[in-house]
Amino acid sequence: TDEKKETAVAFWGRAQAFFISCGITVERVLTDNGSCYKSRLWRDALATAGITHKRTRAYRPQTNGKVERFNRTLLDEWAYARPYRSETERRDAFPGWLHTYNHHRGHTALKGQPPASRVPNLSGQYS
Repeated sequence: TDEKKETAVAFWGRAQAFFISCGITVERVLTDNGSCYKSRLWRDALATAGITHKRTRAYRPQTNGKVERFNRTLLDEWAYARPYRSETERRDAFPGWLHTYNHHRGHTALKGQPPASRVPNLSGQYS
């Protein structure tokens, strides 16, 4: 709900814990140029974890193309895919959609495989 450095760092802490629980090692984080990502608090949080911080070039949305495409897919396939009776109903539909997107929906960039197929040792995958 805000763009404060404390909020960004708290989100990163939760995201990092999730990635660790999935056996995912994060080496780099790409952000825009928001002030919360320029703060010492953000810099120190990533440095403590040994993570390199990269920033997108200003006014260059192509740099962040994967996120832009994901946002468009969110709009087309979840947020406005069907009429919802309320915002609560829309929010309740999100976890199921996200699971399908990550585990079952084929992606052309991955030769028809879902994103979860690219993550080694994800729960149930021991390759």
